[in-house]
Amino acid sequence: MTLEQLRIFLAVAEREHVTRAAEALHLTQSAVSAAVRALEGRHGITLFHRVGRRIELTEEGRIFRAEAAAVLARAEAAELVLSELGGALRGTLRIQASQTVASYWLPPLLVRFQAECPGVAVEVAAGNTTSVAQAVLEGGAELGFVEGEVEEAALSQTILARDQLVVVVGTNHPWADGAPLAPRRLGESPWIMREEGSGTRAAFELLLAGWGLAPEALRVTLELPSNEAVLAAVEADGGATVVSERAAGPHLAAGLLVRAGVTLPPRSFKALRHKERYASRASRALLALAAKG
Repeated sequence: MTLEQLRIFLAVAEREHVTRAAEALHLTQSAVSAAVRALEGRHGITLFHRVGRRIELTEEGRIFRAEAAAVLARAEAAELVLSELGGALRGTLRIQASQTVASYWLPPLLVRFQAECPGVAVEVAAGNTTSVAQAVLEGGAELGFVEGEVEEAALSQTILARDQLVVVVGTNHPWADGAPLAPRRLGESPWIMREEGSGTRAAFELLLAGWGLAPEALRVTLELPSNEAVLAAVEADGGATVVSERAAGPHLAAGLLVRAGVTLPPRSFKALRHKERYASRASRALLALAAKG
């Protein structure tokens, strides 16, 4: 098994299409197919279902994908170490960030970072707090940026910025008058929330517990996988939601949403890094830049 075979397998797994993977890798379709067949033949397993002109990962393929990604990440980290020992600040910095961070806080920071470190290529993937922490644990990302609480002893956590959660409703909602709202009244409205594992949802449920309310006290009628989807549903008078003020800001300014009369405490944006893995110069440079604000 070679690193090139792993790269080819992962490219095919990501796209579930041999031709598109070949184009992305600048290889011939036959070379990509041969690499996948070599992996399957050597180990006597089937990594992909061939369904007509389509391919899909088998269960064995899904399990192998996680391991292959981790091996490739470690190999690239080793290459980066050698590069930095040679004195150059270059290579690829892999980051994962939860959606709120990835959409509203991280992009301006990365623009500044690219201006200061043009030799470093940055790859960013978005997820939720749970998936970001898992990626850093497994080596799929060197740095993670989250807004939720993470309980993992293997990860260091550095506070970088503050964020404000807000409860927002549509313009026709009973809470749209902005009158003060006692926490015990939160169960009066239907709620539209992010999925389980979302840092925003976890932070709000922690606040509910502090007010003596169980998460079940909220009538969650709809769960959606992104901030924008949640806000669009609330605009359509689907109920109330809790989001970052950064996400709700444009909708509030446009008069599409109204801030409800309940005050929530601020929360933190944090960087996650594995304590036992090598911290590249690129990651240290990015964190130093983030710490400047």
